[in-house]
Amino acid sequence: MPHASSRAGTAGASGTRTPAVSADDARERPGAAAQRPGTALVTGASSGIGAAVARRLSAEGWRLVLNGRDTRRLAETAARASAAVFPEDLTRPAAERRLTRFALDAVGRLDLLVACAGVGWAGDFTAMSRRAFDEVMEVNLLTTLRLVRQVVPPMVEAGSGRVVLVGSLAGAVGVRGEAVYSASKAAVAVFADALRYELRGTGVGVSLVVPGVVDTPFFDRRGTPYARTRPRPVPPERVADAVWRAVVRGRNEIYVPGWLRLPARVRGAAPGLYRRLAATFG
Repeated sequence: MPHASSRAGTAGASGTRTPAVSADDARERPGAAAQRPGTALVTGASSGIGAAVARRLSAEGWRLVLNGRDTRRLAETAARASAAVFPEDLTRPAAERRLTRFALDAVGRLDLLVACAGVGWAGDFTAMSRRAFDEVMEVNLLTTLRLVRQVVPPMVEAGSGRVVLVGSLAGAVGVRGEAVYSASKAAVAVFADALRYELRGTGVGVSLVVPGVVDTPFFDRRGTPYARTRPRPVPPERVADAVWRAVVRGRNEIYVPGWLRLPARVRGAAPGLYRRLAATFG
């Protein structure tokens, strides 16, 4: 469960390495072609998954615009990724418009949006403050939807592009002590499906990357350490690899690690059994 929000600099590079596409991958494409290196906007790029995604895309030859709330950390990421940066909190009024204008001015067009920004909160729902409630829903859901709304029309006009949304296993199965976080990520997942259906035939694809627990500052920032024995945390680079596969293979949905798809399927196929197991084992 990841993730969080960057003005100066330039971007540049080249590269064309494209991995082979399997039959399964090809069947997952939502009517939009897999993409080659172009221009990308990455949010939550100050650290964690967003920073790892920025490094991976830069290494593969993408030109980048990075957004994040921590100016110092964002500058460090940009220095390693050769990117233009726009440090701003996307919860501020009209921030998504300013970011989109900046990105289009910096790189000319956007071929890819990777929305990694997010925050967490753990504890009993009834003990959650209104401020924490609003922040989780605003950062994880509303800022993402607002930004996608700005970025997608130019992609549709160009006839190509991809939106990659970073969800969470908590949004697929629900997690005790993370009711609002789970709700925000579940909404992102359903939004990804709905938007994919709407954009079918436009040349613009939508991917959802669903991590389990990721070894990032996410848990430190939410104020509650990760105490479960499973699933074990994976490095953010592994999630960045999944984002990369989603982009170059046109994948609709990828779980990280892949076995986490199983509990989500059990919940869908046998919800009663899943709920009994979840109530017993947490």
